[in-house]
Amino acid sequence: MVAAPQGRPDPVAPAQGRSSQRRNRRPKRRELFCPAHPEQPIEGNGKKYFLHLLSAEELQRRGMSAKRAQLVINAYPVLVLSNEWLEELFCPQCGRSRWCHVIKHDRVEHTVRWAPRDLWEQVGHVDPIAANPTVSQFTRREARRHRQKRVDGKRFYD
Repeated sequence: MVAAPQGRPDPVAPAQGRSSQRRNRRPKRRELFCPAHPEQPIEGNGKKYFLHLLSAEELQRRGMSAKRAQLVINAYPVLVLSNEWLEELFCPQCGRSRWCHVIKHDRVEHTVRWAPRDLWEQVGHVDPIAANPTVSQFTRREARRHRQKRVDGKRFYD
């Protein structure tokens, strides 16, 4: 067999090492797993509520030195964390949606835990205790309508 000219690959010879190192051009999606069921992937609706920090102590709890945390808070009175947020996630094994505190480590790796109520205080423009003032009483009542039961214990609307 005659060798292929220099600089050109032999069309008959198999590509050396290419099949095992074939590059996947599709980027990996984020992998979120249920805190109660670590093997169960969970999905979100995409709406994220980013955390806002107002004090240097909160930055120190996240691993920043005291001096550097004070400099950052002086430069940015309200610091929005781009790697921590609250998101409503659905677990098929639990069968319900829950609010989770998500911490992003890199593009794929995330830490997910149930969101404590006091964490909502660090989210801007959201008050979880008070009802939304733009929603009318009629709409609020109609949203609860599917939970109403008859005297015999069955639901009015299914």
